[in-house]
Amino acid sequence: MKISKLLIVLSSLALSLSVLPAFANEVAGIADNDHAALIKYYEKHAHEEEDLLHEDEKLLEEYEEHPFYFGGGQDTQSHTLANIHQHEKTIEKDLLHAEDHKKMMIQKDSSTD
Repeated sequence: MKISKLLIVLSSLALSLSVLPAFANEVAGIADNDHAALIKYYEKHAHEEEDLLHEDEKLLEEYEEHPFYFGGGQDTQSHTLANIHQHEKTIEKDLLHAEDHKKMMIQKDSSTD
């Protein structure tokens, strides 16, 4: 009985993993070849991350000017620094994706001419 349940779970997992690559590149329901929409998506997301980055930079500045307001001490500072680094990485990644899709769109347009 236990072996049959294990086989069912493993086969379900194998099936879900075989379907996964078909959806791996799809972002927010946007088709892989809709480069204009993907550019817009990635640039919008990068802008949202920039807003979050600026909020965290202000928080860090406030911490450095008035550390006594923050009871968590170094925890707040290190957590905010980690968030800042993550926002920077995400912005960079999003802008690279947008740039890649711009290149693909140009290549697609030039191949149809």
